[in-house]
Amino acid sequence: MSSSDLRAVHHGFGSDNHAGVHPEVMAALAEANTGYQIAYGSDVWTERLDRVIERHFGPQATAFPVFNGTGANVVGLQAMCERWSSVICAESAHINQDECGASEHVGGLKLIPVPAENGKLTPEAVARRATGFGNVQHSQPAVVSITQVTEVGTVYTPDEIVALASCAHERGMFLHMDGARLANAAVSLDVPLRAITTDVGVDVLSFGGTKNGMMLGEMVVVLNQDAAHGSAYLRKSSMQLASKMRFLSAQFVALLDGDLWRRNARHANAMARLLAEQVRNIPGVEIVRPVDANAVFARLPERAAEHLRERFSFHGHPSEEVRWMCAFDTTEADVTAFTTALHKSMTA
Repeated sequence: MSSSDLRAVHHGFGSDNHAGVHPEVMAALAEANTGYQIAYGSDVWTERLDRVIERHFGPQATAFPVFNGTGANVVGLQAMCERWSSVICAESAHINQDECGASEHVGGLKLIPVPAENGKLTPEAVARRATGFGNVQHSQPAVVSITQVTEVGTVYTPDEIVALASCAHERGMFLHMDGARLANAAVSLDVPLRAITTDVGVDVLSFGGTKNGMMLGEMVVVLNQDAAHGSAYLRKSSMQLASKMRFLSAQFVALLDGDLWRRNARHANAMARLLAEQVRNIPGVEIVRPVDANAVFARLPERAAEHLRERFSFHGHPSEEVRWMCAFDTTEADVTAFTTALHKSMTA
């Protein structure tokens, strides 16, 4: 495929991971690509990132950049657990559905999936499954893990997170958050990052950057030092310690030192709202989930979906749900082209 062919590929709605790298992040990578820096995190960019993380999450927060989201979840959960521990999560959770059993295979943990309406755990659901404490026949519940934004595009409110944190802490458990789209949630709620993490009882956070304009990289952010042990060693033994750490850290600095994280997430969320508004006007297409962040979940006829996929990529099965994701680089023209094609597909 030639470079012109690559440029001609239609904007897809399959995932915010399909987007490229934000120009400001690319500029930060170029700036970091000068001179020599000590490897494995002893560089000026990682030192600067530490200060940025403290500003967003509090002076007690420590960050461990890793290569990807699965790595962040495995390292974070391992640090919160013993080998005989279990983790309560929603059935739809990424750690349960989409990480090829990494938390169980690599982390040695048992996941306890719970049905969750609109992807959200509740204290009542957690309480029903947080059992067997002190029974040698049972794995010991140690962590409640939630996803923000959830896998079905919904957002936990601060009050909902407080309730889950209290439920976990009252039972001697910790609260983990898979924050692959945390920025989108914070923008949706119009709150700082710490308002839905540090301030509401989250103990360990997997913080995502790739879906919000970075080339690669996520972070384990330990918010409660009593909740996690050996994170630095677990990152290395889990093959998530980058030798040229500066190139991970420089991206996060570009994202978080100013308001790029907020600008990118705000735009992606706005494009999802626009998409939802336009789709609602098309007969036969049903939006089936709240549009809280940058995802639209819908149902449409199989033949219409097949016709639409000839031009646009997206995930899901029409008889159940399809997912249309917006990213920092989605434009109004992209949304209009997509909805115009959807309308034609429905009437073809």
